[in-house]
Amino acid sequence: MNTLSVWRRSPFETQAQFDALVRSSFGTSTGFVPAVEVGRDGDDAVVKLELPGIAEENLLEDVTVEVEKGELVVRGERKDPREESARRRTEIRYGTFRRSFTLPTSVTAESISASYDAGVLTVRVAGAHTTAQPTRIEITTV
Repeated sequence: MNTLSVWRRSPFETQAQFDALVRSSFGTSTGFVPAVEVGRDGDDAVVKLELPGIAEENLLEDVTVEVEKGELVVRGERKDPREESARRRTEIRYGTFRRSFTLPTSVTAESISASYDAGVLTVRVAGAHTTAQPTRIEITTV
């Protein structure tokens, strides 16, 4: 027979102890890692990141999309809007995140655009799948 028990008080002295227990149980680090889908639309690469819990009005403050050393880098933070004293138990991850994707050498920052809708950040890399035309090198005789 299964029974359901309700905690009258937390067996953990602090929220940090609970967070550490959850992290160690699932082998994950602090923060969260947004789920990613990478696809192709013609010659463009399309990267979608699930960012639930990031309010649209805080998006510019909490999320950045950058080109850094040949990589597309998306970083940000999902903040817990509640005060620590208001939390009981949570499996929702809060904190900072960073995801990076190697870009083809032909891609420039100007060919990248980003939009956000309903908790999904979509980054389009125009021309990422364009194959460069070979350049013929003239052979000279000596």
